[in-house]
Amino acid sequence: MAKPKVLATRPLFPAAQEILNAGCEAEYWTRPERISKEELFEKIKDKEGLVCLLTEKVNQELLSAAPKLRIAANVAVGFDNIDVAACTKRGVVATNTPGVLDETTADFAWTLMMAVGRRLIEADTLARSGNWKGWDLDQLVGTDVWGKTLGIVGFGRIGRAMARRALGFQMKVLYADAVRAPEAVEKELKAEYRGMASLLSEADFVSVHVPLLPETSGLFDAPRFLKMKPTAFLINTSRGPVVDEAALVHALESGKIAGAALDVFENEPFIHPGLKRPNVVLAPHIASASIETRTKMACMAAENVVAMFKGQRPMNMLNPEVLKAK
Repeated sequence: MAKPKVLATRPLFPAAQEILNAGCEAEYWTRPERISKEELFEKIKDKEGLVCLLTEKVNQELLSAAPKLRIAANVAVGFDNIDVAACTKRGVVATNTPGVLDETTADFAWTLMMAVGRRLIEADTLARSGNWKGWDLDQLVGTDVWGKTLGIVGFGRIGRAMARRALGFQMKVLYADAVRAPEAVEKELKAEYRGMASLLSEADFVSVHVPLLPETSGLFDAPRFLKMKPTAFLINTSRGPVVDEAALVHALESGKIAGAALDVFENEPFIHPGLKRPNVVLAPHIASASIETRTKMACMAAENVVAMFKGQRPMNMLNPEVLKAK
């Protein structure tokens, strides 16, 4: 019996390729440049499976070009690149990779917070410039993280991982979420529930961990920045469109907030020129980018595909009703 044909838009990692190759006839896009829409549509037309990244849009247009497609496996926990409703209508299973990147993403959000608070990028630039004249009392003085107030917007797995880390820094932890956490979780993490306005007015660092949804798009706009302390910093490792970048630039330029550290951007890979300033730390969407975690993500996507073609239920279905209907 012929193996199902699958297209992966990147080579993945060896462990993931081993899983995929064992159960499928896999084709990998291996050129250094990203696959173009035209090339993707050409290659997907005879494929039953797709392993894709956030950079590929699985929408009605792609689905129309892929009449045999049965599963689209996203190598990411976020899935704003996938039109789940369109997939469901077409009977295509959509999956993501939750859980495996929580701690790594929280690590990186913490890295960004420390970097912007302690002016690490400015310090690194000075140290490399050849212009450093030696130690001085007020040279590149930053802001302590220890003992400050951390506001966490979005208290899911990653938000709670941030709160656990804050315990070691003896920080006061506030969180805002559409759903309040169980009392036992609040007690364990010493986290206090707040409305958004209250959290923004109290926090020294605001770390964002919400999914991109219609109600979270532009969540951080000009009025929200006005509610923050002028000494506060914004950290975003969630999705770029959660932050109105023009409003953020204005808040930075006018001193409404002290700085920001961003791993994601409103119109990736474009970065608003006004964000390229000393009090902003910029990273190219790498919060989950450890070898261990990205390998786990790729393996999970491969496992989802293989399970589907074995007649099993993929572990991370975004639209389980597709299989219920069959």
